[in-house]
Amino acid sequence: MTTTASVPLPAVAEPRMRYGGLIVMMLMSFLLVTAEFLPNGVLTEMAAGLGITPGQAGQTVTVTALAGLLMAPTVGLIFPRLDRRSLVVGAAAAAAVSSIVVAAAPHFVTILIARFLLGAAISTYWSMSITVASSLSAPGRIGRAVMFTSAGLSLATVAGVPLGVVLSEALDWRLAFLFVGVASAVVGVAVRVVLPPVPAVSASGIRLLVDTLRRPGAALGLAGHVLIVLGHFLAYTYVRLALERLPEVDATTVVMLLTLFGAGGLVGNIVIGMVVDRAFGVLAVAGPLLIAAAIVVLLAMPGGVVAVAAAVFAWGFLFASWLIIVNTWVGHRMPDRLEAGGSLVVTGFQLAIVVAAGVGGVLVDAVGVAVTDAVGVVLLVAGAALFGLSLRVPRSR
Repeated sequence: MTTTASVPLPAVAEPRMRYGGLIVMMLMSFLLVTAEFLPNGVLTEMAAGLGITPGQAGQTVTVTALAGLLMAPTVGLIFPRLDRRSLVVGAAAAAAVSSIVVAAAPHFVTILIARFLLGAAISTYWSMSITVASSLSAPGRIGRAVMFTSAGLSLATVAGVPLGVVLSEALDWRLAFLFVGVASAVVGVAVRVVLPPVPAVSASGIRLLVDTLRRPGAALGLAGHVLIVLGHFLAYTYVRLALERLPEVDATTVVMLLTLFGAGGLVGNIVIGMVVDRAFGVLAVAGPLLIAAAIVVLLAMPGGVVAVAAAVFAWGFLFASWLIIVNTWVGHRMPDRLEAGGSLVVTGFQLAIVVAAGVGGVLVDAVGVAVTDAVGVVLLVAGAALFGLSLRVPRSR
């Protein structure tokens, strides 16, 4: 009887995190978020330069979010078979054109049209980001991959928006938009070179979005998500006006506090990104409640600069990681519907920004920033309650 030696099978390499692609995605989210909320940092100068009120200038954020609201649920339907890398490159090109037009346009209406284009680009990016991040991540590490795209948001608040304030004070607010537009074009080229092809998935179409929304706990969770983002942006869209309530505040102090907000977000992205795959349920409830507490401190202690600084840092720490938390929730609750779930998350996000910037502008002009912030606190608490209830609903098989 003869025996034959067994030949070992070649080892199958475990998929690894593709950090080069994730870093490029992070840079793109940094520029998109910087462009989206740059009016927040240059609100006073922008209003003066265009001859409008601060509340009207805030509508440049509203129209951006409105475009995003329209684009988020339909981008997959409009481009059902287009490679997702090409969609991201197109979003970078549209964002570049938008910011360059804002830098040059003499009329407010032209600026609103350009900002509408930016909103379409932003929603296209965020709707595809979870699908692209999944293609670049190792198994079971989608939360950590999403951390990179969300880190761009934090970097924008650390450096992007404060840089806009510095440029507007030293030179002109239009120069800040020009810089962001040119940088967006450069990063768009990097996306095309570095990212691998990302084939479209069968997650496009209104019917599939509605079916995803009907999954157990999905509607509750997304409703909580909308209220949480709405509460945050009611306060954050006009945060400069709130900070100017501080005694003897000047532009330098505003820049420092906005930078502190972003620094908190950057730290929060790293810390929460490391644990989110295991603790997204707790973070989804505790985070919004602590943001509400931070805004209360900002309202109740306008004379306590140290307390306000700590509150601003905590606010940034917690909210900048919200997209990590809610996208990880999508990845765990509906892993077979990443693109559909991501589109619903972005739709809810943009809906909240539209309402926050629009209604917030009216409230700020009518009753002041303190009342507007108080409404935001109530919405944050309600959103945390709804998200908590969604987590108690058993998952479908």
